[in-house]
Amino acid sequence: MKSENDEAARNNHDVLPDEVERFNIHYRIQHVLMLTSFLVLFFTGWALKFSEVETSYSWIHFWGGPKTAGIIHRIAGITMIMDSLYHVLYLIYRFSRGKLRWDLIPVWKDFEDLYQNIRYFLGLSKEKPRFGRFSYLQKFDYWAVFWGIFVIGFSGLALAFPTKAALFFPESSKNWIWELIYIMHSDEALLAIVFILFWHFYNEHLRPEVFPMSWVWITGKISTHELRHEHPMEFERLFPEAHAQTVTEEDGGRGEDKASREV
Repeated sequence: MKSENDEAARNNHDVLPDEVERFNIHYRIQHVLMLTSFLVLFFTGWALKFSEVETSYSWIHFWGGPKTAGIIHRIAGITMIMDSLYHVLYLIYRFSRGKLRWDLIPVWKDFEDLYQNIRYFLGLSKEKPRFGRFSYLQKFDYWAVFWGIFVIGFSGLALAFPTKAALFFPESSKNWIWELIYIMHSDEALLAIVFILFWHFYNEHLRPEVFPMSWVWITGKISTHELRHEHPMEFERLFPEAHAQTVTEEDGGRGEDKASREV
């Protein structure tokens, strides 16, 4: 149910839309490609890594055998790398057109928000942190993908093309470098799976405010009501007049309450 402040802002500012675009079509395509390639890599990689486990036999059979599963795994890996390049090139394009916002760069306020959030959850403060377009949780989520792509991507390419990759390694490392690369690829993939399942899915889809799923990744739009409460600083940036009206009404309401108490 919408709050009285939301209704007041809407009544006083008819231009306030029901929804605001959060991700354009390019970002949504990039996310879908990342999601699908990640899931394929997860299911094929899990079956290949634990191929000696009896429960993996059905998975290997589902993908058409170990050879086919390996080919599908490589195709999905290349798709993920190409999708990452698509994302970076698109950011460069937006920067060249003067349309790139730097909202995802960590700043000192993120640490202040983290501290405030801890105080709020511990009951030491009644105020939640006021987030901008992206919270510190979402920024961590975003940059963790870059780290994962770097580690998994380069180690995966080395394992997929060992002959060519060997040209870049010194002769003295041949006795241990491949074991290290395998561990990097395998363990970082496991970390990514755990991170996505427990961090990303909960924060973006399973928390009570949006359960069972946030539709932003499909529609690219967020409701003005959710924007106001989840990203209040972004709401104030987009609708400064509505925010000013709300603040004025809240101050007036507090003044009336104070006056009535004095009477």
